Amino acid sequence: MIGDFAGLRAIVTGGASGIGAATAAQLLERGASVAVLDLDVAGRPDGAEGIVADVRDRESVDAAVARAAELLGGIDVVINNAGVGAVGTVADNADDEWLRVLDINVVGMARVAAAALPWLRQSPAAAIVNTSSIAALNGLPARALYSASKGAVLSLTFAMAADHVADSIRVNCVCPGTASTPWIGRLLAQADDPDAERAALDARQPIGRMVTPDEVAHAILYLASPLAGSTTGTALDVDGGVTHLRVRAARGSA
Repeated sequence: MIGDFAGLRAIVTGGASGIGAATAAQLLERGASVAVLDLDVAGRPDGAEGIVADVRDRESVDAAVARAAELLGGIDVVINNAGVGAVGTVADNADDEWLRVLDINVVGMARVAAAALPWLRQSPAAAIVNTSSIAALNGLPARALYSASKGAVLSLTFAMAADHVADSIRVNCVCPGTASTPWIGRLLAQADDPDAERAALDARQPIGRMVTPDEVAHAILYLASPLAGSTTGTALDVDGGVTHLRVRAARGSA
């Protein structure tokens, strides 16, 4: 599939680290021109344009998307990946933290998509891919706020797909399992026993390890590629089997 993005122009939010950086790098490898939108663009892949943007601020988003369109000569693909994590039950985060996380993880995606619509409507291969999570459909401990935000992303994806199918804009999302990203690294560093916590996160996936950013990026590129022209309104799990597999702990156990 090398070259399936040749001539296409893509923006990747949160593209300077983790899943976003892996996605931007793969887009470049497969022929796309790429602009990374992030608060700090220093970690973007070589060859990607870097544009500082804050998805919490509509003026910042509008200006960054317009700048990306200017630099790339248009926009065909939007990867809505910018997001933040949150830990705790409903009792553990104050109202301002709820508003901050929802503003970034949900409203931020809506702002970016809205800003990009004029260019997407002109594209013959328009696609939006949002990053949701297994937390949208699986009850995870101490992830109330994060799960709420990613459940909203899942619903937003379906609504956007319905709204823009007549514009020939495909909208899908990926739902990664626990991925080995910088945020997880910071979370592990704060644990009382980082090794034990890592082992627990690995064991959450039936495949026995965390998902890698590159694996999620491959799924994102499948959904964004013109080769998936009939795929819209889809949520693709990249979760090591968490959502649908119920694996026995050991052979012969009940």
